[in-house]
Amino acid sequence: MASSSSFSAARLLLVAAALVLLQLASSDSEAAPPLPSGLSFDFYKSSCPQAESIVSSFLQDAIRRDIGLAAALLRVHFHDCFVQGCDGSVLLDKTRAGQSSEKDAPPNVTLRPTAFNAINAVRAIFDALPPPTSNVTTLLRFLAKIGLDADDLVSLSGAHTLGIAHCTSFQERLFPEDDPTMNKWFAGQLKLTCPRLNTDNTTANDIRTPDAFDNKYYVDLMNRQGLFTSDQDLHTDARTKPIVTRFAVDQSAFFQQFVKSMVKMGQIQVLTGAKGQIRRDCAVPNAARADDDLPWSVVQTVVEAAESTVL
Repeated sequence: MASSSSFSAARLLLVAAALVLLQLASSDSEAAPPLPSGLSFDFYKSSCPQAESIVSSFLQDAIRRDIGLAAALLRVHFHDCFVQGCDGSVLLDKTRAGQSSEKDAPPNVTLRPTAFNAINAVRAIFDALPPPTSNVTTLLRFLAKIGLDADDLVSLSGAHTLGIAHCTSFQERLFPEDDPTMNKWFAGQLKLTCPRLNTDNTTANDIRTPDAFDNKYYVDLMNRQGLFTSDQDLHTDARTKPIVTRFAVDQSAFFQQFVKSMVKMGQIQVLTGAKGQIRRDCAVPNAARADDDLPWSVVQTVVEAAESTVL
């Protein structure tokens, strides 16, 4: 039951299975076997450089909570690959009466639902994160669905006053030619660090004060020295440009709005009352109750939120 729409799910399943093995490995592995044409170990390197680390972090936490998940994911990978190849078809549900589904075939009915939940949850994380190539329209539409507005977008983007970025996450602004919204001198400096596509180097998000939490990020934007499209477009779009200008000339205004926006962000999809738990150990759920579906209750909330989000 191979389907072209299942390719991205298949890749995600392959990444998850590979990372499960890495989590469980106790010694260095031998060199990987050669790959056929069209396959790559770094498929997401340009479009999502943090993909493997996101999946790895998720799996570490999930397997710590449920050690059986490691075996469940490996088993899903086996069952998918040995039937018409690794195409993610074992993940497909029936969509209409009378339709057959590989998931419902006798060998697959015992595959653990938690494995499918984990795969969907990781996919939801990626779907819920707008890429750094997003423009203001895309970002505002996304944020509106979770209760945030233009002030929140601009102030939270100010977190880029700290940290570093990989060349692959902004290279589309340099190659094959410079983004016209980027300062020419700035583009030239970036090419010293990122001389060609897929360079494995990093640079500071904020060229003025890379190690200080201040408002210089907005000064960068006013000088067309924002690193990502999602950064620079804040100063290009008429809906957010006045906010960028205000924060660039008034650091206190930025600090005040950043605190408000962080508090708002911290209230997104929060579980309260009987919907969640106050864990005694942050890394381990409390003893399960009869009506408790943890550890997947939080994950399912994320999945539901992502399904309602159209970027």
